[in-house]
Amino acid sequence: MKKRTLLKGAVAALALAAGPALGESHAEKTKVGFVYVGPVGDGGWTYEHDQGRKAVEAEFGDAVETVYVENVPEGPDAERVITQMALDGADLIFTTSFGYMDPTINVAAKFPDVKFEHATGYKTAPNVSVYSARFYEGRAVQGTIAGRMTESNVIGYIGSVPIPEVVRGINSAFIHAKKVNPDVQFKIVWVYEWFNPAKEADAAKVLIEQGADVILQHTDSTAPLAAAAEAGNVIGFGQASDMAEYKDGPRVSSIIDNWAPYYIARTKAVMDGTWESTNTWDGIGPGMVGIGEITDKVPADVKAEAEALQASIASGEYHAFTGPIKKQDGSDWLAEGETADDGTLAGMNFYVEGLEGEIPQ
Repeated sequence: MKKRTLLKGAVAALALAAGPALGESHAEKTKVGFVYVGPVGDGGWTYEHDQGRKAVEAEFGDAVETVYVENVPEGPDAERVITQMALDGADLIFTTSFGYMDPTINVAAKFPDVKFEHATGYKTAPNVSVYSARFYEGRAVQGTIAGRMTESNVIGYIGSVPIPEVVRGINSAFIHAKKVNPDVQFKIVWVYEWFNPAKEADAAKVLIEQGADVILQHTDSTAPLAAAAEAGNVIGFGQASDMAEYKDGPRVSSIIDNWAPYYIARTKAVMDGTWESTNTWDGIGPGMVGIGEITDKVPADVKAEAEALQASIASGEYHAFTGPIKKQDGSDWLAEGETADDGTLAGMNFYVEGLEGEIPQ
């Protein structure tokens, strides 16, 4: 019943987003659709995707029409929403959450003339591309700051859904926190959702009660920062967007997803007939992952260290997963100086040595 209610709301949102023109012929325009897992105003993941949509409108003006649906649950409801977009004449559809992968593939098979782009997935087709960002590079910078700034040596991490993208982030943050502070330990709470402010807030409070004075999150809302602000002596980071409203409080920096250049390029490719199925995975260097302002709450030497790490990742001089690194069970993974290959990173399903607990199955 809940899913049906959400879908009904999602379809209504599509109608509102598309306006009275929905369903009419727009042969003179390229129609671009976006399917969002959260609300556009959350200041996190979906917010930045919608900034990318607006950038497409700004770039191409009247030559494009964009539509979007927000709060679309992953799974069967997503397939119905994506299908409706294709039926309504979309030329290009961006589906922006991992759980939309199979629905996207299913719909794409029925609409071979429509181009589809799935964020953070791995299944492609002649009319389906995949794209993602190397968020783990930003986690390395965050982990460095977190490891230097914790006084309790307890860092809390709110995990969303236990998929390789999230596991990579935990490992990267932990490796780099441990590098600068060998006494650090991570406590991880999984909420099994990408956007649920109430659950995220509860998770943050539990972690703070367990002694965490730094909160990292791979969830989409500002609720963990609000919990950190309420606690008063806890720092945190913006996730997916800058979350600058907390810059004078607990937020000391952020990971910012910058989708706009990619969305503009892929829309242009559809418009000029050069679109082809691709697999894109960019990070700090190409600008798909940004590091938000590091505030003055961070000591100058720590800020300089974090910025130097950011620069070395951007230049390609340093890889966030460089050995020696062992797996959690003590077995060897990366030898001295060896870097992880993309295939292993894409399917990462293990913790590195030193992390406690198990990855939920």
